[in-house]
Amino acid sequence: MIIRGPIIPWELGAEKGKPVAAYYGYLRGCNNILAKLHTKHPELCDKVGGLLAMHIDDLRALAPMWLSKTEEVREDRAHWGTNITGDIYGKGWISEMYGYSFGAAEVGLHHKINDDLMIYPGYIPRPGTEPILMHYGLPFQVGTWSFSKLEHHEDPIVYDCNRLFASPPYPREVEMMESDPNKRRGLFLSIECINTLNEGLLLHHASMGCPKPKWSKYLSFLRSKRFSELTKPKLLNQHQMHHEIIEPKQLSDESGRAHPKIHTLFSTECSPYFDWQTVGLIHSFHLSGQPGNITRLLSCTDEDLKRYKGHDLAPTHYVPSMSRHPLTGDWYPAINKPAAVLHWVNHVETDAEFIVILDADMIMRGPITPWEYGVQRGHPVSTPYEYLIGCDNELAKIHTRNPSTCDKVGGVIIMHIDDLRKFALLWLHKTEEVRADKAHYATNFTGDIYAAGWISEMYGYSFGAAELNLRHIVKRDILIYPGYVPEPGVKYKVFHYGLRFDVGNWSFDKADWRDVDMVNTCWAKFPEPPDPSTLSKEDENILQRDLLSIECGKALNRALYLHHKRRNCPPSNAIGNSNQLIGDEGISFRQRHEGNNENLHITRKIPVPFVGSNMSSIYRSNNGGKSLRIWMVGLWAFSVLGFLAVISMVLSTHKGEASKRARNKKTYAGVSDTGGNSHKFHDKHIYDVEIASDD
Repeated sequence: MIIRGPIIPWELGAEKGKPVAAYYGYLRGCNNILAKLHTKHPELCDKVGGLLAMHIDDLRALAPMWLSKTEEVREDRAHWGTNITGDIYGKGWISEMYGYSFGAAEVGLHHKINDDLMIYPGYIPRPGTEPILMHYGLPFQVGTWSFSKLEHHEDPIVYDCNRLFASPPYPREVEMMESDPNKRRGLFLSIECINTLNEGLLLHHASMGCPKPKWSKYLSFLRSKRFSELTKPKLLNQHQMHHEIIEPKQLSDESGRAHPKIHTLFSTECSPYFDWQTVGLIHSFHLSGQPGNITRLLSCTDEDLKRYKGHDLAPTHYVPSMSRHPLTGDWYPAINKPAAVLHWVNHVETDAEFIVILDADMIMRGPITPWEYGVQRGHPVSTPYEYLIGCDNELAKIHTRNPSTCDKVGGVIIMHIDDLRKFALLWLHKTEEVRADKAHYATNFTGDIYAAGWISEMYGYSFGAAELNLRHIVKRDILIYPGYVPEPGVKYKVFHYGLRFDVGNWSFDKADWRDVDMVNTCWAKFPEPPDPSTLSKEDENILQRDLLSIECGKALNRALYLHHKRRNCPPSNAIGNSNQLIGDEGISFRQRHEGNNENLHITRKIPVPFVGSNMSSIYRSNNGGKSLRIWMVGLWAFSVLGFLAVISMVLSTHKGEASKRARNKKTYAGVSDTGGNSHKFHDKHIYDVEIASDD
């Protein structure tokens, strides 16, 4: 936390028996079975934490209960699930927070809950409020700069003289980034947080006797009058002193309006292909400021689940796979999306009023909220899919009673939970129906360029929604495909990288990486997109298109880097250049050489062959792929012939030397007769040959 002003209990309204606390709305366990299990007074459970200001007598009564309830919740593994605790990791990490809330309920404390005292950098403060605490527990970003405390878990920065965290944009740059005054205030809070941390590091390093740091523009700013004015102590206003949440049941935005809860869903399968997409989406979700929690709907067979390694990638709801239809035997993995949503609706108790449904191959750039887009019961919001021509022809007349209400939409869906509960089963049934209608697979009916029924699930959605007369609010400013030219001034909330896109000679196509295990291969990453400074500025539309494409590529690589860091991958210099993707050949190389021979550990210092960097170019043209394969076969043949020639020379040399010694140095015959010395002699030469072979 960063303290921005004095925290005075009586000014906040704290009294004996009535402590003041900040609001932790995600502690859903206060409203469900968790509270009933762990406190005799579930009605007194408050969703609070962060800032606590209480009378010393209350603290003396609470402290032992706080500890014992934390232990109690931590041991209750049966109720660690995200749907019960709100813990996005489902690992019991927030047991201590529940320990506090349940302990306070046990001793009868009634909190005065104030949601204006503390803010997470990256969030937008309400107009007229001045938070006195910043809690940088979550990743946040300003433009292309970002900060996450988890990246510095093992960072000895406090002991490294004059080393600071990466400097954020300057205030003048922030003013140019955002025109909305409230959002701009949020960005200023973010840079204030990291600048205050860096100022603290400078003062600490000076107290350690570190040498005076070299001058830089950033250090000059930290010592400037402008920075001093920005960080002067903040005082609460009268509204903040007396503002109290009585029934913390809803979210609020920067305008102070109360809003309902949101939950985000996306569906995947037990596959490395979906795992790296999951890593990208989850990372972007946490940076986007999206309210509520997110759940991955993971469709797997029992056999897949036994082998699966990605359980820790996201909060997960497990679903039986329908890739192979249990009744028809039809192979159609896309049906898992409606099947998984239906399974979640029927098996999970949620208090969210609106559900956001995304695809795994998306990157979030900002929050997607129902109040921003006007979602209501009967009127979900979605993005346009113009190629669904079946809404306008015979296909709709066959598969829905209300063809006139068929909307050509998909991608991002925001829907009221009541609509989703009615709709989910129809979504699945209509998908099955369209998939079975092979007579109308043709492109002129469906718009499917493959004419193979691949987009049956999309029609299942549109026809199912038409059956219920759901009329969509179609928004074109939510989603963009990288590679498309953006509308001027539109700040898209989602990248959908479902199609190939390129910038100059660099390109990205998710299909190229279908069989590459990016998540379980340490430091694996995609080819880096070009530096934005190298782009031509002649055509503004092309420039903005390419900047978005680069942003998407960099976001995926950033997510993978942080994932590998969390997985405690060895330092990158232990496996060669971390900026390169370790290809399949590199993986097998390590596996072959990490055997029982302890002398072979030095092979890990050899740079791993980089196969993946050429992958995109291999896919660009068949002719290029053939020539590359011919070149590689020739290189392999040349290497084998060279190796055989060297071995032949070594053996002939040894043979010649042995003959010469036998003729000229008869003392060796005596050595041979001693037995032990002869054994030692032969061991030495075997050892020499082994080392040469390893080199």
